[in-house]
Amino acid sequence: MKSTAVRVWLALALAGTGGLSSAQSEDRIVVQDIKPLLKGAIEHGTARGVMVGESATYIRQRFDTLAPIEVDVTSLHPLPQPGCHRLEVTTRQQAVLENGKREDKELVYQVSYCRDGTLPGKGDRK
Repeated sequence: MKSTAVRVWLALALAGTGGLSSAQSEDRIVVQDIKPLLKGAIEHGTARGVMVGESATYIRQRFDTLAPIEVDVTSLHPLPQPGCHRLEVTTRQQAVLENGKREDKELVYQVSYCRDGTLPGKGDRK
């Protein structure tokens, strides 16, 4: 997913309500947005989930696939601000249709996030 697709996915993933439910497959929790996974990775080092809800529906429609959107979050290191970490987020979806080609896609990015749901102060970002 390049440029516009990446921005659409990131905006939708961060914009949800934060709801979660029990895992349906593997050891993934079901989430409306990635915030519970970010907090889980801060608490436990890693968190794995699958997106559901309006954001996931929009993404599946946009890329013409019924495949689930899997999200893995790993804590890279704590930040100077207590309760804040640098996290790596990996999203995957199979059979994505983009520019007339259908293929599996993976997006990896990093974000700084705090256990209380806030972003660290500008001086603490790495």
